[in-house]
Amino acid sequence: MRKKISLIIAAMGLTIMALSAQTYSIVIKGGHVIDPKNNIDAEMDVAVKDGKIALVAKSIDARQGLQVVDATGLYVTPGLIDIHSHNFYGTEPDHQYENGNLAIPPDGFTFRNGVTTVVDAGSSGWRTFPTFKAQTIDQSQTRVLAFINIVGEGMRGGYEQNSNDMDPKMAALIARRYRNYVVGFKVAHYEGHEWVAVDHAVQAGNMAGGLPVMIDFGGSNPPLSIEELFMKHLRPGDIFTHCFGQLDSREYIVDLNTQKIKPFVWEARKRGIYFDVGYGGISFAFSQAIPAAKDGFFPNSISTDIHTGSMNNAMKDMLTTMSKFLNIGMGLFEVIQTSTSNPAKEIKHEELGNLSVGSDADVAILNIRKGIFGLFDYTGYKIAADKKLECEMTIRAGKIVYDLNGIATPIMAPRIPAKSIARVQ
Repeated sequence: MRKKISLIIAAMGLTIMALSAQTYSIVIKGGHVIDPKNNIDAEMDVAVKDGKIALVAKSIDARQGLQVVDATGLYVTPGLIDIHSHNFYGTEPDHQYENGNLAIPPDGFTFRNGVTTVVDAGSSGWRTFPTFKAQTIDQSQTRVLAFINIVGEGMRGGYEQNSNDMDPKMAALIARRYRNYVVGFKVAHYEGHEWVAVDHAVQAGNMAGGLPVMIDFGGSNPPLSIEELFMKHLRPGDIFTHCFGQLDSREYIVDLNTQKIKPFVWEARKRGIYFDVGYGGISFAFSQAIPAAKDGFFPNSISTDIHTGSMNNAMKDMLTTMSKFLNIGMGLFEVIQTSTSNPAKEIKHEELGNLSVGSDADVAILNIRKGIFGLFDYTGYKIAADKKLECEMTIRAGKIVYDLNGIATPIMAPRIPAKSIARVQ
């Protein structure tokens, strides 16, 4: 009996020693790597160690990985970054996106879409950001960053018209205090012909050390001039979201008579204004996106504006939104770029959105399904699509957090008990 126990212990020790000898925690084999920041668009292997990208090379020995992922026929990209989402979910009645029931917890929809980083777009303001951090950011596996609303309370519907609660100094103070999480400021839904909300947000951005502003231009009748917005109020590096919206209360970027991008929009892009999709419920129309694509104008960043109203309607999710651009003429490399390295640049976190050695191992493994698909917008306009992006696996900070079809071997990461390792050594 003692001999049998000794043999079992010896076998366990050899197994633990073998596991300890592995060089990498994960080796991804046979995939087509698209890493726009590093200009990689080729079949490559990727190795992960200690939560970081350890190696990207033509051939990495699978025997060096504790887990091996078979990515043959799939695309390996940096984890996707959605810079317009609403995640300050809660139970406060009539609070909408600020601690209310229109926002959604990030982990429930991110990983199944290859998204590893979201940026909440103004759900919280300078008064309510600490609650948002404790309630959502600190509780999520997804990396959650934030644009904070220039309105102190945040995105509470009609309350956003309260210009008395717009305080650039306090907004900048909170941004500096939480500099690891706050990436800029948001103007949302403000109605009227004055520029107070935009100007206060830009002032906060300057006071916080040059942080960008994201503008959801609200509405007025007649609409305010977006040429004046781009040329006289925003700075290079500021972000115009909902860029393909077509609503009566807002000026839009495509001239419906000529079916061309308005000349001043090209000038704004040259000036350094970023154009973000921010799809949302009614903020994307093919009647803007298709002629823009034909004119050679594509977004700087693809984002969802995901919330309970948009996720079950035309928008659905990040990959559906990306698939729409893939089917109206945008190349796959560019679609990945506008969902990874470009948004990272816009929020001034260029350490994200790439597979550089030493960067956090946030990885999406995607499939392009061929078939016949109907992709439509909120107006009911539908395009016939022949390809659609799907997520096979998501890795966040070096751990597999979503595996659709069990392409990892072993499926569960082996664990090496610390005491056993010490005993063997």
